[in-house]
Amino acid sequence: MFARGETIVQLMERLAPKHYAVPDDKIGLQVGTVAKEVKRVLVTLDITPEVVREAAELGAELIIAHHAVIYRPLAHLRTDTPAGALAASLLRSDIAVYISHTNLDTTEGGINDWMAEALELNGRDVLEEVHTDQLYKLVVFVPETHHEQVRNAIFAAGGGWIGNYSHCSFNIEGTGTFLAREGTDPFVGKHGQLTEAKEIRLETIVPMSVRKKVVASMLKAHPYEEVAYDLYSSDLKGRSFGLGRVGKLSEAEPLDQFAERVKRALDVPFVRVVGDGAKPIRKVAVLGGSGARYIRHAIFAGADALVTGDIDFHSAQDALAAGIAIVDPGHHAEKIMKPNVAAWLSERLKEAGYTTEVFASQVDTEPFRLK
Repeated sequence: MFARGETIVQLMERLAPKHYAVPDDKIGLQVGTVAKEVKRVLVTLDITPEVVREAAELGAELIIAHHAVIYRPLAHLRTDTPAGALAASLLRSDIAVYISHTNLDTTEGGINDWMAEALELNGRDVLEEVHTDQLYKLVVFVPETHHEQVRNAIFAAGGGWIGNYSHCSFNIEGTGTFLAREGTDPFVGKHGQLTEAKEIRLETIVPMSVRKKVVASMLKAHPYEEVAYDLYSSDLKGRSFGLGRVGKLSEAEPLDQFAERVKRALDVPFVRVVGDGAKPIRKVAVLGGSGARYIRHAIFAGADALVTGDIDFHSAQDALAAGIAIVDPGHHAEKIMKPNVAAWLSERLKEAGYTTEVFASQVDTEPFRLK
């Protein structure tokens, strides 16, 4: 059984929720339709004519990319322009394009975490907060016989977390009353009679990111036809999600040695380095893509070095004067997303019983060459 495109999008938005993206980012479905069965998916960093040809030869009906195929507004769709020709080739081949950009950068287990893991950074934290998961207080009244069943369903769906503490709840015994009217099917009691039932008032915390999932799981596990529950916004701060990561190497190493580590870990042919090659590097900030404007964030975080792409001349001078090292592996280092997204999505599809295949693009979309 092949997954429909809508299902694949839902899975991608589980990995990288759309509300994690920075404002005005160009994400989501950009070309074609996902209202169809998808036998094969191609995951790529960029969409170029070569990638479209690869997808067509593969028989892929959907491309998942990190960088938008439509980034700047199009005044027209002329096939004698590069952008128009690219869109036309996608439409001719009936290949849809879905973009997961800064939401994939921001999410836990996304690009910045993959880069930090590749560099073997420990004790990671967010470099710049983009989104904080709002917390809600969930209150539900459950018959004593099903209290544990409902509570476990809430926990399994992601409820009950406060900081690094899981399975957090408060439970009070009490008596619930109701009168079953005509057309109802009460779990306990009889029609037309006031019923008193021993119930538990179950309270717990639910993050916004899993609110719908938790409520759905709670309702499924609850035996009542009509479930009495409330959701209240809370002043408690949930988990923070953001761009970049900051962590530490197990041991300090000279900048030049660390630069070699970056080359190997991110599989790039060269890096540009700012700073004294003998400078000891222990605390490292990493940010996929263009990170020149995050130099001050890395300095504030106490990083010895920032690993990021697209560093310009004046930003390099500013970093050198400020005493923070820079290792620039280029924007294309984000290609680390291809095998990781493909593996994650393939596993989720298999778990759901789908036979849709997911492939990581083999096309090198790095536009620069060394001479």
